[in-house]
Amino acid sequence: MKTFERVFLIVMDSVGIGEAPDAEKFDDKGANTLGHIAEHMNGLNMPHMAQLGLGNIRPIQGIEKAESPRAHYTTMVEASNGKDTMTGHWEIMGLNIQQPFRTFPEGFPDELLDQIKEKTGRGIVGNKPASGTEILVELGEHHVNTGDLIIYTSADSVLQIAAHEEVIPPEELYEICEYARELTLDEKYMVGRVIARPFVGKPGAFERTSNRHDYALKPFGETVMNHLEDANFDVIALGKISDIYDGEGVTEAIRTSDNMDGMDQLVASMDKPFKGLNFLNLVDFDAKFGHRRDPQGYGKALEAFDQRLPEVLEKLKDDDLLLITADHGNDPVHHGTDHTRELVPLLVYHNGIKEGKEIDQRQTFADIGATISDNFSAKMPAHGKSFLKDIK
Repeated sequence: MKTFERVFLIVMDSVGIGEAPDAEKFDDKGANTLGHIAEHMNGLNMPHMAQLGLGNIRPIQGIEKAESPRAHYTTMVEASNGKDTMTGHWEIMGLNIQQPFRTFPEGFPDELLDQIKEKTGRGIVGNKPASGTEILVELGEHHVNTGDLIIYTSADSVLQIAAHEEVIPPEELYEICEYARELTLDEKYMVGRVIARPFVGKPGAFERTSNRHDYALKPFGETVMNHLEDANFDVIALGKISDIYDGEGVTEAIRTSDNMDGMDQLVASMDKPFKGLNFLNLVDFDAKFGHRRDPQGYGKALEAFDQRLPEVLEKLKDDDLLLITADHGNDPVHHGTDHTRELVPLLVYHNGIKEGKEIDQRQTFADIGATISDNFSAKMPAHGKSFLKDIK
């Protein structure tokens, strides 16, 4: 069976397609990210995703069911115990995470903060879930006047520390975050990422800089990316992919500033000769619109992504494979600001498909990783079942 030389994997961060079978256990009964956004928009205008077969997966207002879909299509069920970015991505690459990362909706415990205070000699303000821009409006001037660290979280498992670059230089902030990372490796905290958030400017005009740095947990086992690297294949990580896996199995990392920059980098990388995996995360759906409960903005971002798809499809070679999926849901009309436990769509495209068909629902996201390993004859992951034979 002929295999693919290059696999392009796009994760539309948080683009779920309806409640998972166990959604009620996660307080997410009724969640449907794509469906509810489409209803809010009075129909989504995504003709290229429609042609691939997105509307064939389930009815979505505005997205027509294709008579002859260009891609194979199905949904995937998350097997891991969680609904966050790291859990979803790690599962995609062959892991099964049964100990969920902790979130801190009431802020971090005093015991942890006291250790940071003692180490740094600085006070701490914030300590609550907050938008990264709103927390600067609220506490940026206080920080500049006092030198107190701004510590905050979100609906994700993250500890974020913001500091003005003229008050605490980025190098010092990184050292503080590295210490916080060491503390939060303890199982009683189980924080997925510690993030340094430098900013500049004056009160009323604070801006975060590009000197952000993420300190993630390493995956709890070898992933498909490790296996590909060990077998001398390329693993190109676009966007926050390298951070999510703490650089494990990554042979080239390219940062992106937003969804459109991510698509720019993907399209540009398609002109480069490589053999292996090109892995892109499009985070704006989740960070800018899902958590902020902005269905209108989310819908426009989906439509903007759809407008960029032809560029990708036109550059695909006959021995390229394109996989489009998601890592969890984040229904912007659901209660709270948390992720939602949902099924995720899977679209599988290559130039050899004469007419796309529905393939069996995948019972774990790890089937993607298993398929990629199978394609490259690399070591198979501990979890997942390859669907390679179903898509040729």
